[in-house]
Amino acid sequence: MNITVLGAGSWGTTVATIAAKRNPTILWARSDEVAREINEQHANSRYLAGFSLPDRLRASSDLEEAVSAADLLIVGVPSHGFRDALQQAAPFVRPWIPVVSLTKGFERGTYMRMTEVIKDVLPGRPAAALTGPNIAKEIMAGYAAASVVATEDLSVAAALQDVLRRGVFRIYTNHDVVGCEVGGALKNVVAIAAGMAEGLGVGDNTRAMVITRGLSELTRLGEAMGGDPQTFAGLAGMGDLMVTCISKHSRNRFVGEQLGKGRALEEILAEMTMVAEGVKTASLVMELAERFGGVELPICSRIEGVVTGKLSVLDAYQGLMRTSPGHEKEPG
Repeated sequence: MNITVLGAGSWGTTVATIAAKRNPTILWARSDEVAREINEQHANSRYLAGFSLPDRLRASSDLEEAVSAADLLIVGVPSHGFRDALQQAAPFVRPWIPVVSLTKGFERGTYMRMTEVIKDVLPGRPAAALTGPNIAKEIMAGYAAASVVATEDLSVAAALQDVLRRGVFRIYTNHDVVGCEVGGALKNVVAIAAGMAEGLGVGDNTRAMVITRGLSELTRLGEAMGGDPQTFAGLAGMGDLMVTCISKHSRNRFVGEQLGKGRALEEILAEMTMVAEGVKTASLVMELAERFGGVELPICSRIEGVVTGKLSVLDAYQGLMRTSPGHEKEPG
């Protein structure tokens, strides 16, 4: 099976590395320099410094070359460029091949999940999402990890599971695409809140409260959008939320931590080489909450206020404490 991965960031490169151990794999990079380094030095120093890539993994900055022979297309492009990358690739994508999203977010303007964008741009191809608590550098280092491949057709999910699992990297299947994708997108917003707690130095109890109540918000909106509530207790929900909120490798937690230390958002983002999806997702989440019946999301609302400049970090955290708590299943 010929596999193509679009996007040579840390996660795209990691998934390409996993795939290349058994199948011919091409990694598409926008940058000629990145593609050349992967081919000649078997390294991607910009995103995965210190890790060696398989000799058999090939890279290309030529989209037609990368895509035209693919039996499986995996897309790891950030959400804001996801549709554009697919549209550019579309003339070269063979009919009926599965297309897997690695991206966690919603499309601005349409509110589409990434698998919905795939179906819109590449109709007739099975669309799936690979999601879960997956820190790229830990997987590259050989630590045990698990992910979920989500698609409505479980026979396709099982085939993808077989292609992508390797050694201690386990892959489970799930038919709840909505729940898996919503969980993957919303956890980035909650991770900013958890990082802010760390930056402010308010304590582990507060951080645990934010993560737990964040899971409640994630579940509430996911259910309203059609997800299965059980999904949010699994790898694509609680698992992904936990690792994104606590890992030192988490981009969204880092953004929150730096905000908590008093730095300006523009300054933080300017020094990052990778995208923190939660910054863009925060506003979209609140728009989705309104579209799906006015779902109450107190934590996400305050993070949206911070990243849009309407609230200071201190105001946001004081706001979290102002409401009188009711039953644990209720918002707030």
